[in-house]
Amino acid sequence: SSPLDRTDLVLVDAIGTGFSRPADTQTGKKFWGLKGDIAAFGEFIRMYITRNERWSSPLFLLGESYGTTRAAGLSGYLANKGISFNGIVLLSTIIRFQTVTGGSTNDQAFIDTLPTYTMIAWYHKKLPADLMQDQAKTRAEAEKFASTEYAAILAKGDTLSAEERKNATERIARYTGLTPQDVDESNLRIDVPWFTHRLLASQKLRVGRLDGRYTGPDPQGYLDTPFYDPTGSATAPPFTSMFNDYVRRELGYKTDMAYNVSYPDANKNWDWGNAAEGPPDTSVDLRAAIVKNPYLKVLVMEGNYDLATPYFAVHDTMDHMDLTEAYRKNISYATYQAGHMVYLRQADLQKMKADYANFISACLPK
Repeated sequence: SSPLDRTDLVLVDAIGTGFSRPADTQTGKKFWGLKGDIAAFGEFIRMYITRNERWSSPLFLLGESYGTTRAAGLSGYLANKGISFNGIVLLSTIIRFQTVTGGSTNDQAFIDTLPTYTMIAWYHKKLPADLMQDQAKTRAEAEKFASTEYAAILAKGDTLSAEERKNATERIARYTGLTPQDVDESNLRIDVPWFTHRLLASQKLRVGRLDGRYTGPDPQGYLDTPFYDPTGSATAPPFTSMFNDYVRRELGYKTDMAYNVSYPDANKNWDWGNAAEGPPDTSVDLRAAIVKNPYLKVLVMEGNYDLATPYFAVHDTMDHMDLTEAYRKNISYATYQAGHMVYLRQADLQKMKADYANFISACLPK
């Protein structure tokens, strides 16, 4: 199920992940930020294709999760250095953070997340009977509700009358699987921790953020506990164990250093930029790469049950990049009955491989 029959693969660990470490913390600060990270990866790619004489090879870039933020930024960064890609794959995408960071002044994130709540509630059979009949139809209905009726409800803010608010809580509850009381207590603006805590409250189970299909009791008890995602508990140990076994026994690489599946202190040390620049956004870089290269194609891979990077937020981003139809036709989507890591099930892994292989073919000259 790997694409090695179609393409070579070069996988790069960010500084602080895998076995990669900075010489010291001060040096690490050069790389631990939106701009420094893109520059580091960009220079690695430039040096790699130079030293290995691959300047004439077709080039593809695949990023997952924050790797999509990086990939979008890299596409613009490298275009300015004369390096263009045949294709870019964005797997579980977040390139415009305003679409997922909700707050009192940003209702758009709540709008963009609601259809994923619907999909997860559908999976756990928490929706009304009529919405449980046809998932595709329900998804489309939830998207329409979110972008029209729900958006209008949130736009009214505190001017909603008592009757309007009551009707709103019932309508939102219909598409989220929550109770009207849960919706009301969230001020009609349901954030991810609240949804994952309350959807299966009657069973005292948390729902996964990375993958809403996963559930589990909170290790610290159900009430008044920090946010917990059972997805990580189910997936991190197998990935960590398998890679450590592979690199030591099959590759013969011996080290006592810990292999970091993710950067341990990313949220604490990461430089996201300053307030004047607004929320992180690399869609402008991706747009620059697209309009500079009319042959560049982009494939967006999305999971229905992903609350880390909700699929409707990605559509919102791609639909607001100020692209003409000639460029928009080079953007395509692949949807999976999966969460953030769409490859967890064998069937989805095989679909991902096929989608990627077909994308490679579409990007190369006939």
